[in-house]
Amino acid sequence: MSAPLNRSAVDAGPKAPVRIVHMGLGAFHRAHQAWYTDQVDPGSQWGIAAFTGRSPKAAEVLAAQDGLYTVVQRTADGDRHELLGSIVEAHDGADLQRFRQLLAADTTAIVTITVTEAAYHVGADGRFDTGAPAVVDDLKLLQADDGHGTWAGPGISPVSTMPARLLLGLQARKEADAGPIAVVSCDNLPGNGAVARAAVLGIAEAVDPELAAWVDTNVSFVQTSVDRITPAATVADVESVEAAQGYIDHTPVVTEPFSSWVLSGDFPAGRPAWEEAGAVFVDDIGPFEDRKLWLLNGAHSLLAYSAQRRGHDTVAQALADRTCVQWVEQFWDEAQRHLPAEGLDIDRYRAALRERFSNARIEHRLAQIASDGSNKLRLRAVPVMKAERQAGRSGEASARMISAWIDYVKDGGTAPDAAAETIAAIVAAETTDTVHDLVQLLDEDLAGDPDALRLIDSLRRRMAPA
Repeated sequence: MSAPLNRSAVDAGPKAPVRIVHMGLGAFHRAHQAWYTDQVDPGSQWGIAAFTGRSPKAAEVLAAQDGLYTVVQRTADGDRHELLGSIVEAHDGADLQRFRQLLAADTTAIVTITVTEAAYHVGADGRFDTGAPAVVDDLKLLQADDGHGTWAGPGISPVSTMPARLLLGLQARKEADAGPIAVVSCDNLPGNGAVARAAVLGIAEAVDPELAAWVDTNVSFVQTSVDRITPAATVADVESVEAAQGYIDHTPVVTEPFSSWVLSGDFPAGRPAWEEAGAVFVDDIGPFEDRKLWLLNGAHSLLAYSAQRRGHDTVAQALADRTCVQWVEQFWDEAQRHLPAEGLDIDRYRAALRERFSNARIEHRLAQIASDGSNKLRLRAVPVMKAERQAGRSGEASARMISAWIDYVKDGGTAPDAAAETIAAIVAAETTDTVHDLVQLLDEDLAGDPDALRLIDSLRRRMAPA
């Protein structure tokens, strides 16, 4: 009978000291940032303390395994298993006491973040949204300080948003005089470092201008572009790991062999040598962000809404459909026209995407990709369509993505979305302005272009097989 996975069962050795704190413990972090750290830290000097977001469950399961888990790199030909130990602590995100202790330590050098785009509470104008209901609740708590640090005390976090929790950790670092630190956003949104900075400074300025000034001087916000397809693991994956490795891992991570990490920014307290595992450090990350957001993520969103209408459940199934492939290639052609010709090797990148998408053993489910469409399309479809129209072309391929999303939400699509209540109200109203109102959620300028709206509307209901 196989033994449960823990350090004694596999002779994993001692844990590394915590030098990185992560917010948003999930499969992607474990397949990406934690994987890079594990690859380049043979001396075990860069341990990660990972905190969950909304639910403590992931931390509870991982903590029971001493932070150990298996990464299953899944190719078309078979699986490769790696046992990772770079996560040395796993906590409920509401464990404010431990979070503040770690950020107050001068040995902690980095905070990494993987949350949803909506969790930053930063609008399309780049400003922190102090009117969001969860933010309003947190500000009431943080502004109720009686002068004795009540809101910054120990115990379970009274606040729920990522910016508020991070601010409390940074406040503890300031009070401990622990020195500068890097905050590294690893989320799929352009200028993610600037977005993280806007979130933290925005809430800090509303609570404590002195703390905001300290953050402005002592916190480096690093921008990144991240890329590794990581579908949700299944019960069958748990069973296959046990059969191959001889231990029971209740929380393996399944991912593809491909991985990319591009970073730009300063690490004032040091960092692991991530470049030894293939990470790339650049001065201008913008073109790399656009390449990934448009070509990979844009194609994913296009398929998430259009391919489901054609009866497909996974990306690989969609790539076996000639019509879906044609739509993806047309969108890539539009996007490529607005990417620099030098330095990005677009043709090779597109070829790699075709291979990755076609890997049927990576069951990347379209229903999973469909979440948060109102945020994602704002970044993946809108910039390409607007650029095409400004260049005198229609932008039909990117318009198709928006049309497919509109059909999806009007037909009762159930994927979570930060704007779900607004979307539901627009759909329920059943007015002649439904397309306009939904497009306006994505971009006001696009909603103000009658020809663009007519194009988007004309493509609707044309994606299901005849």
